[in-house]
Amino acid sequence: MEASTAEHLKRQAAASALGHVQNGMVLGLGTGSTVAHFLELLGNRLLTSELKDVVGIPTSNRTTDEANKAGIRLIELGDSSRIDLTVDGADEVSPDLDLIKGMGGALLREKMVAQSSDRVLIIADESKVVDWLGTLSPLPLEVVDWGIRGHVQFIRDWGGKASVRMTNNGEAFKSDNGNLMLDCRFSGGIKEPAQLEAELQARAGVVESGLFLKVADLVILGTDSGPREVDRKP
Repeated sequence: MEASTAEHLKRQAAASALGHVQNGMVLGLGTGSTVAHFLELLGNRLLTSELKDVVGIPTSNRTTDEANKAGIRLIELGDSSRIDLTVDGADEVSPDLDLIKGMGGALLREKMVAQSSDRVLIIADESKVVDWLGTLSPLPLEVVDWGIRGHVQFIRDWGGKASVRMTNNGEAFKSDNGNLMLDCRFSGGIKEPAQLEAELQARAGVVESGLFLKVADLVILGTDSGPREVDRKP
């Protein structure tokens, strides 16, 4: 997919998500290129008073900067007793609306905000839809910077290959929380994501995984024929 086409579909999904935002809402604000469109469009609605009294809880330093530029008032997680709706992106979306997230490095804060939300709305272009998680995107893991080889072996035992994420400058990528990221690739995808997630959550040194299972309530996909909404099956 050409970059210009992908950006058009991302913006289409972001614009459609605005239809789910109401006056007075507390919004969880995800991270990534698709969310950047949403933040810009939301800021425009607030500027023209089409929406009022909306506040956001950012999931990354990047989102904080983008939201400030858009004129969105921000609060911190815990400042409000509830989050009405979180709008976030995804790196992969399965038919059951399970997700892989974290290629932007914000998966820990994204999961914390999502778990505190009444509803989670995912916006993405249609290229993110996969039959099996892990077929297109690696699975990110946020880990402490000691004992990494043990996690690499663990992923190898699962049939995958893990590598430390590096920046363009050749340095190890650090999350906003100061942790390292492992990108885990699985030939043919992850066949038992729930089991893998349970085992990852039990591993000391793994801060969080990019498996977001049973988190999304609604996904809006930008497609060539217009935005398509997919609700989680009961």
